[in-house]
Amino acid sequence: MPSVDQVDLRRMRDALFFEGAESGKRLTRFCVLLGLASVIATAGVIADSTATVIGAMIVAPLMTPILGIVFAIALGDRTNLIRSIVLVVVGAACVVILAWLLGRLSPIDVIAPGNSQVAGRISPRTIDLVAALATGAVGAFALVRSDVSDTLPGVAIAISLVPPLAVAGLTLEAGQSDQSRGALLLFLTNVAAILLTGTVVMALYRVRRSALAVPVDPKSRSARGRYPVLLIVLFAVIITIPLVVAGKRYTSSTLTTNSVASIAQDWAATAGWEILSAEYRDGVVVVRADGPEPAPDPAQFRELLDRNGEKDTSVRVELVPITEVDLPAG
Repeated sequence: MPSVDQVDLRRMRDALFFEGAESGKRLTRFCVLLGLASVIATAGVIADSTATVIGAMIVAPLMTPILGIVFAIALGDRTNLIRSIVLVVVGAACVVILAWLLGRLSPIDVIAPGNSQVAGRISPRTIDLVAALATGAVGAFALVRSDVSDTLPGVAIAISLVPPLAVAGLTLEAGQSDQSRGALLLFLTNVAAILLTGTVVMALYRVRRSALAVPVDPKSRSARGRYPVLLIVLFAVIITIPLVVAGKRYTSSTLTTNSVASIAQDWAATAGWEILSAEYRDGVVVVRADGPEPAPDPAQFRELLDRNGEKDTSVRVELVPITEVDLPAG
């Protein structure tokens, strides 16, 4: 079985905990990097720039205290466990608040329709948890094994922490509480994945057993036991429930939208029109089409929907007529 030695424990402790003579310096670095990452992520979301958002993922330091929670549980270090939890909670709240403030400066509301960065982070599903679990395992493995630490930038990109918080703040400022809750759920999903897989990796590498081999202050062992691990498992289970529900809803809405789009294609083609888009919005499939006058009959579309098994599906049609006007020279 793999294991860690005292050198590895000291290295991980120095990497994750905000303690000792360098604690003030490390805390300042954490705050500065988190603030800058928040600004970068929020600006990237507002500008709908994937490259900018990726830059924020690399800069963001939130992964450190989250892994610090896992390591503190393995060591039974109550002081650093509490400190790491506080850093995660306060840090996340600060990102949301800063994004909300920057959202106030934006001339338009930053919401899902029209912004791919928002749309991609407000509807987490079970598959997002699966991806986060694998990414969290890589992050914990890179922490335990110093010879694979060069993978950490990739982990920072793969497991999104600050961008969902930025989306939560921006959509909250725009009055879209549902979208804000979805972004927060994505953040909590990623946190739960890191905690769960990190705990498993620490157990596999027998971090607890190696830590017990060194005498420490008894007070630092007060967090030792099964309760923190059980709480992590419970947290992951609670997070999974809305993800499963959201996944089923997403699958259902996607199938319905595809069915409506297929029917709409046949309906529009009879009048020489073209379907531009079909998307699911708040329980209604919105179909957008354009073409020459006269426009196809919406009542006929409703009849086609009813005959093809979509009787209970609400549909809104947005028709954009194309008007051609010749302007001869001279």
